[in-house]
Amino acid sequence: MDRTLPQKPLSVPPADGVSVVVIGYNDADHLADAVRSALAQGPAVREVIAVDDCSTDHSGDVLAALAREDSRVRVILRATNSGGCGSPRNDGIDAVTSAHLMFLDSDDVLPPGAVDALLGAARRHGAQVASGLCVRRELPSGREVPWQPELYRKAQLIGSPELRPRLVHDTLCVNKLYRTAFLREHGVRFPEGRFIYEDFVFTARVLAAAPRIALVPDTVYVWHVRRTAARLSISLDRSGIANWQARMEAHRQSVEILRDALGTGGKRLARAARAKFIDHGLRMYTRELTSRGAEYRREWWACTRAYLETFDAADLDAAPAPGRVIARVVLASAEPRDLNRLKQVAARPARLAPPYPQSADGTPLWSADLPQVTLEHLLVRPIRLLPLAVDGELRPRAGGGRLTLRLHELYGRVAEAGPATVDVEIVHRESGRPWLRRTAAFRPAADRGTPEGETSGATWTATVLLDLASLDSGVWDVRLRLRFADGTSRDSTAHALAGPGLLRRTVVPGGRHGVLLVQPYATAAGNLSVRVAPGVRGVAEVVRRRLSRVAHRVGGR
Repeated sequence: MDRTLPQKPLSVPPADGVSVVVIGYNDADHLADAVRSALAQGPAVREVIAVDDCSTDHSGDVLAALAREDSRVRVILRATNSGGCGSPRNDGIDAVTSAHLMFLDSDDVLPPGAVDALLGAARRHGAQVASGLCVRRELPSGREVPWQPELYRKAQLIGSPELRPRLVHDTLCVNKLYRTAFLREHGVRFPEGRFIYEDFVFTARVLAAAPRIALVPDTVYVWHVRRTAARLSISLDRSGIANWQARMEAHRQSVEILRDALGTGGKRLARAARAKFIDHGLRMYTRELTSRGAEYRREWWACTRAYLETFDAADLDAAPAPGRVIARVVLASAEPRDLNRLKQVAARPARLAPPYPQSADGTPLWSADLPQVTLEHLLVRPIRLLPLAVDGELRPRAGGGRLTLRLHELYGRVAEAGPATVDVEIVHRESGRPWLRRTAAFRPAADRGTPEGETSGATWTATVLLDLASLDSGVWDVRLRLRFADGTSRDSTAHALAGPGLLRRTVVPGGRHGVLLVQPYATAAGNLSVRVAPGVRGVAEVVRRRLSRVAHRVGGR
């Protein structure tokens, strides 16, 4: 995702340079890489202020060595741990001596040319804030996913935030360069202490101060995501309800800040922030509900419902349709319900799984016992945006595998478009490269009958034969493009069916590895994916684990 960055370092007067504030806590293994990535930006970086939040590992020694290597490194050692990221960043704001500043976390890096790209844009446009593209780099795979790429497709100047409400979608503080005097003049700071999602509040305060914002298409920040780390980052550790509650509180404060600023423009930004919460945060946590315990689900449902009750109808209507459906179901029911079906709606792309009930006058409903949750807003969308439901069943076998897909009717829209074919692509998750591509025709399946009060239960099926023996090791995602007789298409995924004989490991002979271990499985969003372990060693490891589990069960009786 890297873009072309300036080839020559900017000529920067000392008074117009940049300070990079690097914060860290017990992250000695990554700290040096972060600081050096800032120093490598060149002469535009006048100083790197490294704030250690009272670490108990050898972070202090690492910083001392870096300060000896380069006089631009200034070290601040906090006497007590703050419990969050806001206080050390505020220490950095107070300490900087440059005209501009940036923030960098100890486990991330700045790509080459990032500071020059942002500073150049800020200087050209006289902007108080310059912002660029951040990529999330999954480690150890190295797979990169751009963060809010819609904002950074081209260079542009935003005269005031209310002119581009989508700015509220980028809540990161680290992919931006700020004029130091602007932050200090408006008192823009982070919440102190242990405050999770402090970026939300800081970014809202920045926007509320109505800066001129220069956007650049360059990649200016690399956010390292380590999901298998022994100690997860604060935002990635979502196992407890406290994380969700903290996210809602940070969002609530952000909305209040925006609503109270900029008059009508502030209200427009506040509404956009609530729509983003419904489409992003609500959908993300909804996808995880089926993997949580009953107590978590009850607490999550109750506090989410209470927060959504503070939204008005216009806030819900401003949100994209899938998140809006989830919000309305939560508001309509006092207890958790339909979690598997909600998970499919929360997936990207969204799927609306059957049943498909309707009212006496034909209005589509979420459920017969929740008639207030209507779905007519879904059906006015073009078919390329409809939440079409496709079930997938993959049965590995000698010589390959058989993938059966079942496309469900959706209140007559599917039959109207006329299902024609489906393109199936098997994509390696880490590298993003496609390996297998197949096309199959849809055929009408036997009508299963339609329960009273529902629309047609018609479905269409397609079968694809896959050469699984040609796959390398790793995780492979199944991606679909549904094509219709009317010339339209819809990108989709398959919902992984579970049941006897499904989603189990299978030894498949053949291929250059001699033997493969293949397991279809459901992702957190319920999408069908495939794990592949090649060779005898991979099979032996799985057998060993199975025997270990059997021995554990026998020994525990």
